Amino acid sequence: MSYYRKTIVPNIEAHYENLSAVEKNIADFFISNEEDMDFSSRHISSMLYVSEASLSRFAKKCGYKGYREFVFKYKESFGEKDHQITGQMREVFDSYQELLNKSYNLADEAQLRRIAGKMSECRRVFVYGKGSSSLAAREMQFRFMRLGLDMDAVDETHTMRFHSTIVQEDCMAIGISISGRTEEVIECLKQAHRQGAYTVLLTANDRPEYSEFCEEVVCLAAKKNLDFGNIISPQYPILVMTDILYGYYLEIDSSVKRARHDNSVMLIKSRQIQDKDEGGEEEQ
Repeated sequence: MSYYRKTIVPNIEAHYENLSAVEKNIADFFISNEEDMDFSSRHISSMLYVSEASLSRFAKKCGYKGYREFVFKYKESFGEKDHQITGQMREVFDSYQELLNKSYNLADEAQLRRIAGKMSECRRVFVYGKGSSSLAAREMQFRFMRLGLDMDAVDETHTMRFHSTIVQEDCMAIGISISGRTEEVIECLKQAHRQGAYTVLLTANDRPEYSEFCEEVVCLAAKKNLDFGNIISPQYPILVMTDILYGYYLEIDSSVKRARHDNSVMLIKSRQIQDKDEGGEEEQ
């Protein structure tokens, strides 16, 4: 039987962007606070230099009837530390927790830093994946491209074969296969290796033969039947390693990459506004 701590902090965070500056100050206190105390409106308003009316407005914006109900729910996390859950909900949470723990033990900091460094040196990066792995490859592409990296996610068989022939020595080829048996992905890595590219395989099943055509094998957390997605998304362990790799890549020339990221996000938002305006004009 598994236990999880109940807290309303995620709910506060979910409403954070809709709060005023004063209300965000209140939210910051409740998010960071870890001790039980006098949470009466009089005490908290005095401590945070806000009015009791502000506490009430804050609570209502977070979805509660008022500050009293908010405090009642908030104080629950200081009482019963562990909340028992059962059934399908327990199975999902336990599966994610198991994979997260395994990912922590499998993550090789030196290896991931090394790969991130090599990505910064490469002219272009190709990511190969089929099925659910292709979705993770697309996510990887979108994230790293915002930092200015020329990355292509390739999932169609004929396109994969074509791309593997144009990979050169100044490129990196990343293959994603939880089973380690996806034929198209393995063949692309072999071809890329023959052409001098830096090759990386993300898999839950490491095999000795991979060393023949892979510079790096990143081990992913595994769970029985994970690749079938019976309980949770098989992309999860892939995305965990991708996030770590993204963080290490961002550390290299971070100011430049952050500027590129902010610029790309601004361009996307401005384009969305432009498309919305054009759509409105057409409707008129």
